[in-house]
Amino acid sequence: MTVSGWAVLLMAYGTPSSEDDVEAYLTDIRGGRKPTPRAVEDLRARYRKIGGKSPLLEITQAQGAALERVLSSRGVDTQVYVAMKHWQPYIREVVPQIAQNGCRRLIGLVLAPHYSHISTDGYKQAFDQALASTPILQVDFIGSWHDHSGFHAAIGEKIQRALQRFPQSTRGNVQILFTAHSLPESILEKNDPYPQQLQASCQSVASLLRLGRWSFAYQSAGHTNEKWLGPDILEFLEEFSGRERGGNVLVVPIGFVADHLEILYDIDIEAQSAAEARGMNLKRAESLNTSPKFIETLSDIVSRRL
Repeated sequence: MTVSGWAVLLMAYGTPSSEDDVEAYLTDIRGGRKPTPRAVEDLRARYRKIGGKSPLLEITQAQGAALERVLSSRGVDTQVYVAMKHWQPYIREVVPQIAQNGCRRLIGLVLAPHYSHISTDGYKQAFDQALASTPILQVDFIGSWHDHSGFHAAIGEKIQRALQRFPQSTRGNVQILFTAHSLPESILEKNDPYPQQLQASCQSVASLLRLGRWSFAYQSAGHTNEKWLGPDILEFLEEFSGRERGGNVLVVPIGFVADHLEILYDIDIEAQSAAEARGMNLKRAESLNTSPKFIETLSDIVSRRL
């Protein structure tokens, strides 16, 4: 089949381009309210520890290029664009560019598998506002794809590879720990499907691989006065070490699809340090990034909407 006239927009959260951009980035996240100097410095310090900046934009651009190649191989003549919710290139900037390039039909795909009104709706709002003054005639917005079997298979492949890094004698006794970004607990009052979708994804992957030992924890909770969803990964590690001193844990960040600060600092540095202090052997499954199974999954999601 040959399909033309479509464009695809991959949308991710965004990350500051440098330490100098951290204050403006946090201000954008906070809806225009300036952060405290301490919050700015705390975030800058985290970026310094992962090399000065996050690779999220470059990885998302690589995902877009790979998706375009796979779609082209399937006879889908389309351009794939990349935009961010909270930093450059902003959704509000890229959508008009897509229209100027002659696109009249657009698929917007959020690069977060699990839906929550507090996060996904922000993408939808930015997407809709950007479309308001364009001549794009037909639009499709994809804000959740947690139940796609290709997504489960791509995560499963990463788990299997990661397990090979443990001594063969211990692989059958590794605690699999799925993680995802925490959100304010207040979302439960609105029957938000986020926790249920996460559990469903974890269960699907566990069933696919016939995992005997797995758990789930949240990570990267915001530093606010409100209560966030738990248990937190650090709480889990503390509790687990009390039961199995020197135990083996494989962290699988199922709620994320690319390396960024929440992976490279929150897991690789903060959680790793907590595990080492408790005599535990903690490893992390690789992020999906541009793995072929994941790109094929994105291609299938898009192709179905065509």
